[in-house]
Amino acid sequence: MTGPYGLLSPVWAGTSTALLTSEEAVLSAMLRVEAAWAQALAAAGEAPTASAEAILRISEDPARAGISLEEIAAQSPGGGNPVIPMLAAVRSALAQNQESDAALHRGATSQDILDTALMLVCREAATGLLFDLSRVGTALSVLSQDHRDTLCVARSLTQHALPTSFGLRCAGWLDGVTQSIQRLELATANLPLQWGGAVGTQASLADSLGEQRAASLSADLAARLGLRPMSRPWHTQRQVILELGSALAGVLAALGKAAGDVLALQRPEIAELREPSAPGRGGSSAMPQKRNPVLSTLIRSAALAGPGQLSTLHIAAATAEDERPAGGWHAEWPSLIELLRLSGGAATRAAELFEGLQVNAESMEANLRLSGDAVLSERLMARLGRTFPGGKPALQDLVKRSATEGVGLRGLLEAELGEAMTRAELDELLDPRAYLGRAAEFIDAALHDFEQNAVQQKGPIDHV
Repeated sequence: MTGPYGLLSPVWAGTSTALLTSEEAVLSAMLRVEAAWAQALAAAGEAPTASAEAILRISEDPARAGISLEEIAAQSPGGGNPVIPMLAAVRSALAQNQESDAALHRGATSQDILDTALMLVCREAATGLLFDLSRVGTALSVLSQDHRDTLCVARSLTQHALPTSFGLRCAGWLDGVTQSIQRLELATANLPLQWGGAVGTQASLADSLGEQRAASLSADLAARLGLRPMSRPWHTQRQVILELGSALAGVLAALGKAAGDVLALQRPEIAELREPSAPGRGGSSAMPQKRNPVLSTLIRSAALAGPGQLSTLHIAAATAEDERPAGGWHAEWPSLIELLRLSGGAATRAAELFEGLQVNAESMEANLRLSGDAVLSERLMARLGRTFPGGKPALQDLVKRSATEGVGLRGLLEAELGEAMTRAELDELLDPRAYLGRAAEFIDAALHDFEQNAVQQKGPIDHV
């Protein structure tokens, strides 16, 4: 692999997604499309078998055939896309070996090749991404179950609000992962072939082969590539790209939310969580005492970068003029690839983060106690508001007095209630474990939803 290495994008540097979305992978996908089309033509008797076989050999080992990725990239500005110089390189390689190019690119256009190749890249990168998301979901399922009874404080607008369980917080993160898996699976389940010819009419194929023959060969090409046969070209209707981009951005949003929470809970003054350690990770160049939360930081960086890439896809789709957009189509390519890289990298880092997340239940309990019994003020208002001497306003004043004067709320309540409430009843009323509502039920629901939609444990695939 010659790049990109991700020097300024450490969230995906060195991951399988970097390999599957490399420029080598894109070139390989374009060559595979050309080879599959040549094979379809030869199988139908519409092109020489020897030519199709020669094109297939080049697609399987382009470097050996003298196909230079660097030269193709350098020449791509001439035609505005990489397909044109790639075809020139393939024809040159065929000519050097005295092979015919009769099966090459017949009746196709650059957009057919590049759009279809990007469908292959997206499908293959999504396989690895879904694998890592499944790891994240499994890790969060374990955390949800293991900590279903671990008390902590829920925060609303950064302030202590009510008691909750850390298991429920993990279940919330799990919900986001489950839903993003569902959306990504849906977006990548039936990626379509794009094969419309110069302006989406297949005029060249239909004129030379007949309309039925052109349709049959298009369907055969889709089958060879494992793509959905198209009912019509989608070269100017970019909903396929938007659905892919939106699903990838959804992955980033779900992982970014979880990583943001983990970042906040790792602050030393909170100290409820800690990232897993690894040699060489989290150090500071100037402050050796620090252990920086690098995994969460990288995931959050990807989540912050994603929406801008998605915005580009939407703008490009909305401005796709005529039968071949001037600029909009071109703007899609780097944004779609970067969304794949960001989401794939974030999922890889998130899997490591949650598989090794360190939970400090003692700090959670200590932080819950910071608000004292006032953390149950909502329950007090509901239970005692009508019967409390002076009514709800008096009870509210009592809670405020406890907070402002630093006086224990329990003692104030005992003084006001007298014999109207026994100590045992007050203990039950102020027990945070008794005010978790349906938390356990909601945890079970999150676990069930993930299990019902779990991704098969398949590793990433490598066609490069």
